Amino acid sequence: MNPTPNSTAAPQPTEVVASDGTELEAEVSWPAEAVAVAVLSHPHPLYGGDMWNPLIDHLFGALPAAGIAALRYNFRGTGSSGGSHDDGKAERLDAAAAFGAAARLAAEQSGDGGTPAVVSAGWSFGGDVSLSADHDDLSAWIGIAAPLRIVDTADMAAPSDPRPKLLLVPQHDQFRSPADAAEIASGWTNTQLEVIEGGDHFLMGHARAVADQIASFVAAL
Repeated sequence: MNPTPNSTAAPQPTEVVASDGTELEAEVSWPAEAVAVAVLSHPHPLYGGDMWNPLIDHLFGALPAAGIAALRYNFRGTGSSGGSHDDGKAERLDAAAAFGAAARLAAEQSGDGGTPAVVSAGWSFGGDVSLSADHDDLSAWIGIAAPLRIVDTADMAAPSDPRPKLLLVPQHDQFRSPADAAEIASGWTNTQLEVIEGGDHFLMGHARAVADQIASFVAAL
């Protein structure tokens, strides 16, 4: 099923198929007027990560309320998605396919205000994977508590790309400190880093701050 987004923010299933034919479980929530669509990539599936994790779930509701459509999906081998887990390698195909699906939906929604921008927003494992994936219609990347180690940063698409990037790093992240993240990203092009004060990697109690940072970043694109 591949419905056109409606005028409400009610979730709808949408078609996402990776380039190797793997079909992914996905849904989209589209507000009446969207300035952008955020593709939400979830945490590590071997440690309970899926598209219903609390932060992803919060963003899936909060971003449409702020005028940013949201598309969330399950990586291969997770939920009802086909395929099997591949340690962040074939998952790059999944992220790229989700970007493409978002671009297709954005084109369907284009009007006098132009076509909504497509923005990647990946959390943890999803952050590293999505920073490694690309699509011609992608406008920007956002890495939320991205460990910057699941995928070698030398193999990531985002660091050397001129399009804007935002790294949201929790103050007390257990896997990558703000100082370490800043050092790693010091040579990245067009990149800003914001610290989520008081947060740890799981960002419990800080979902609103993450949503606000995303909304501000998107508004400045």
